[in-house]
Amino acid sequence: MARLVVVGAVAVLALGAAGCSSKTTSSNLSIQPLAQLDKDGKEVPQANNSAAANPASNGQDKCAPATIAMAGPLTGGNANLGLNIIRGVKLALDQHNKANPNCQVTVKQFDTEGDPQKATQVIPTIINDPSIVALIGPTFSGETKATGQILSDAGLLSLTPSATNVTLTQNGWKTFFRGLANDGVQGPTDAKYLAASGKYKKICVVQDDSDYGTGLAKTLNAGLGALADPSCAAQVKTGDKDFSATVSKLAAAKPDAIYYAGYYAEASPFVSQLRSGGVTATFVSDDGTKDEEFVKQAGDASKGALLSCPCAPSSDTFATAFKADSGFDPGTYSVEGYDLATIVMKGIAAGNTTRPALVNYVRTYDGQGLAREYKWDATGELSNALIWMYEVK
Repeated sequence: MARLVVVGAVAVLALGAAGCSSKTTSSNLSIQPLAQLDKDGKEVPQANNSAAANPASNGQDKCAPATIAMAGPLTGGNANLGLNIIRGVKLALDQHNKANPNCQVTVKQFDTEGDPQKATQVIPTIINDPSIVALIGPTFSGETKATGQILSDAGLLSLTPSATNVTLTQNGWKTFFRGLANDGVQGPTDAKYLAASGKYKKICVVQDDSDYGTGLAKTLNAGLGALADPSCAAQVKTGDKDFSATVSKLAAAKPDAIYYAGYYAEASPFVSQLRSGGVTATFVSDDGTKDEEFVKQAGDASKGALLSCPCAPSSDTFATAFKADSGFDPGTYSVEGYDLATIVMKGIAAGNTTRPALVNYVRTYDGQGLAREYKWDATGELSNALIWMYEVK
């Protein structure tokens, strides 16, 4: 029977059990969608997005020139997650601006490296720029937690396509809106999906020390119940490269599966070292790991990994447009970045050109996007959001 271990998500270059490189390149591997899941972990069909909001609209939009911002990791170990978003934002803006010469919207991008401390230095710069009327971001939960109150106090709309920690919408912030499901949905959904498969009787959960990893692991463990063996639970630190002690612990535990809660910067070397250490348990992780860099860095060790994400897969049409616009394939959160930028532009084109007006516009927004329907409750959570399961194959 396959073995499963859960670990916190932060990935770095693949390293062997002793800390040396063990990456094996496999150009044929890619992350493929398996199924969209409801809150009971059961497969449900994808919603019809044929009526998704189009950033080009009817080509008749009129507005004074406007500026939005994007903040997230554009450099650093997990930069790809931020780059996926800004490329989606730029695609939406390019399509809108090309079709609407009388309503031009530009984006200023700000690199936080996904670090909460750096974000506290970057976000005030955005707030103090009067030309910026909305923010796509922050990207990670930790940096969002560190800056949400000052964004709220400044009255600046903050639409995150990626920050999933449950507590973010429990702070009374007035301008924060989450564009995907939170960890309180993802953790239990993943747990029910794994339990319903009948393949995994003993699961080891490994978490990193980020707000994201710790929050997701908490909801996952609660959902797994007796399937999660506390004797083989483990914690790692963001930036770790040598996981030999954790690998030894998991090898001795002989679980059916390993769930890693964290990002690809650590997940890549971790799964490489698991395989080098003879651990064959099914490797399961989250949206922080669901990035092409995980596959590139971990190589063949990533094969068969299950990766959950509240993010939607890209359609062929979107992927073609994305590649033509940026030169890159879309990745995790690209569709969400595109959808949220489209909503902001619709608000601007409708005459909502001040910060307060845009906040009010989004608060009452109800429309279909490429990824899902976007309609928020009073706390900034989506009224309905589901999880996707992906597999490296």
